[in-house]
Amino acid sequence: MGKKPNIVFILIDDMGWRDLSCYGSTFYETPNIDKLFSEGMHFTNAYAACPVCSPTRASILTGKYPANVGVTDYIGGHTKGIVIDAPYIDHLPLSEKSLAKTLKNNGYNTWHVGKWHLGGEEYYPEKHGFDVNIGGCHWGHPKGGYFSPWNMDTLPENKEGEYLTDRLTDEAIKLIENSSDDKSFFLNMWYYSVHTPIQAKEEKIKKYEDKAVKLGLDKINALEEGENFSCEHKRDQKVVRRIVQSDPTYAAMIESLDENIGRLVKAIDDKGETDNTIIIFTSDNGGLSTAEGSPTCNAPLAEGKGWMYEGGTREPLIVKWPSNISEGSMCDVPVTSPDFYPTLLEVTEINLMPEQHQDGVSILPLLKGEHRIDREAVFWHYPHYGNQGGTPGCSIRLGNYKLIEFFEDNRLELYDLEKDIGEKENLINTFPDITKDLHNKLINWRESVHAKIPEPNPDWNELD
Repeated sequence: MGKKPNIVFILIDDMGWRDLSCYGSTFYETPNIDKLFSEGMHFTNAYAACPVCSPTRASILTGKYPANVGVTDYIGGHTKGIVIDAPYIDHLPLSEKSLAKTLKNNGYNTWHVGKWHLGGEEYYPEKHGFDVNIGGCHWGHPKGGYFSPWNMDTLPENKEGEYLTDRLTDEAIKLIENSSDDKSFFLNMWYYSVHTPIQAKEEKIKKYEDKAVKLGLDKINALEEGENFSCEHKRDQKVVRRIVQSDPTYAAMIESLDENIGRLVKAIDDKGETDNTIIIFTSDNGGLSTAEGSPTCNAPLAEGKGWMYEGGTREPLIVKWPSNISEGSMCDVPVTSPDFYPTLLEVTEINLMPEQHQDGVSILPLLKGEHRIDREAVFWHYPHYGNQGGTPGCSIRLGNYKLIEFFEDNRLELYDLEKDIGEKENLINTFPDITKDLHNKLINWRESVHAKIPEPNPDWNELD
């Protein structure tokens, strides 16, 4: 091949499976992402490796499941309830040969723009093979909000009141415009949006307030109060579930994000690099639907960010690669975030490194139109309490069946996702043999990656 393809990896923070109009939202408007959808391949069973951010980010850059890396919770999080959450590594280890490092060693310019949240300064993007780091730090969200000043060490202030999503896109566009014509680039475009705080431009908020009225959504009680949280630090609070997408500020935030995706894609086109660029668009975990304002709804999927159910891990995934992927194509084969590492090595004709990307499977055959890859099952391990109401657990998906084991009481839940995407009917008594088989596979996998299991909390009853 001649010049290797450029790679633009767009990772959204906390975007749910149905947070795009091309994935079924009837309230949010995403014309630019919809265009990507129509020009590439979209996946209906794409998963993040964890229902919270840092572990999924680590899995993308290492090609390993979070339990295999040791980063199993969002960095900085520590919780307990009936059990005490398992220990985890609070950074992306420098011993990992990251995707960026491998691409850099093979002649790529490597740029990180946006959220990092994979450790302190000694573990920042430039320590993991990125030539450029703009906006990547230990923060999990913009601590001062989305409007400048941000007081972020890795993003110099420009003008007061600047919107963070706009600024990050401006910086990425400059990198593209100034890129060498004879050297390929890897742009790791990891937006902070749509993580809290939920903030957007006033004129866009007004647009969606009006739209909510027009659709009658303002007459619907969109939030339902549920059970108490299971984690100790929030046990006096109730889980609040959003049952319909109707939050005007969240919708406005998504529209700004969509506009910036359009600007980014246009910059690639203006540079004349469209035909030689693979664009990947996905999210790090499910939409925030049960806490912290519950700004979105993932229905028909159950729950959202921080939960072991589909709403916590099933994600939009769009891949555009002109002349290589059929426009408007769809794939329903389950894929997961460790898969990106070997896929991008195959796309760039770099030798595979199975000792590094141990858990990923290249999805290049799927992008080329095939209907299977060489993998039996997909796994998750989240031995922590989410801030959103979820409890520690692990799970396996094999074919259409998904088995979850919850660590508080070791209960099992089995679902047929083809017939029951909302995970409403537990089938463990209907299919005991399938339950046993999947549970054995889950246990064997946990042991193979030395997954850490939460310990009982001896003080829990004293707190009641």
